[in-house]
Amino acid sequence: MHALICDWGHIHYREDGVAQGVPVICLNSLGTDLRMWDGLVAPLSGYRLVRMDKRGHGLSATSDAAPTITDLARDALAVADHLCIERAVFVGCSIGGMIAQEIARIAPERVLALVLSNTAAKIGTEESWAERIATVETQGLPAMAQGVIERWFGPTFRAHPDCALWVTEVARTDAKGYANCCAALAGADLRDALPEISAPTLVIAGSHDGATPPEQVMEMAAAIPGARAELIEGAGHIPAIEAPEQVARLITEFLKEHERV
Repeated sequence: MHALICDWGHIHYREDGVAQGVPVICLNSLGTDLRMWDGLVAPLSGYRLVRMDKRGHGLSATSDAAPTITDLARDALAVADHLCIERAVFVGCSIGGMIAQEIARIAPERVLALVLSNTAAKIGTEESWAERIATVETQGLPAMAQGVIERWFGPTFRAHPDCALWVTEVARTDAKGYANCCAALAGADLRDALPEISAPTLVIAGSHDGATPPEQVMEMAAAIPGARAELIEGAGHIPAIEAPEQVARLITEFLKEHERV
């Protein structure tokens, strides 16, 4: 575990794998921390795997002001700079996928490839996120956690004892940090930038995703030149938790196909 000090606070990050391997930077979803990628650490051990907690999540600090999606992208690039990583494969789920898209928009020269899991170029509306923020402020995340989990996971994983861990994860997330990232999502619309993505891109959807339905994910994939799209049957919004073996297989096959990058 390591911390990078920034002008707004600190970013918690962790490195695994091979120091000289191809850098793979993982960007987590709303309401999770870097542990959502635990199931990928062993299968991606041949890469330089970097995981980080975005602002207000896990062991990272919560900034006073709500960040924009550009701020969150620059945080990820700051971690890359700190680790002397010039170019990386950016793997993002949900808001993490939007952060990865924004990195491709503002710093395409830094992107070896993209893996966009269960995300879209525009998620929700300003009104829906304002409602979510108000609910966080009035009810708190512990009261919301079970409903969040129902959107996140398919029925099989929801029936598994391990699902309880992620209910706790959501409930314990910093309320201000969560709301701040909701505000970032409310203001983010990257649809016009999708046709400009030039890096090899793998898009992953889950058949039971209640947050970014597979149709929405596939619509994004269709707008990215040459993107490869895969659907994981039975998975919900965070397949890296529900089906890590399948996600790892898709990523490793994809990266092997594009070793030239």
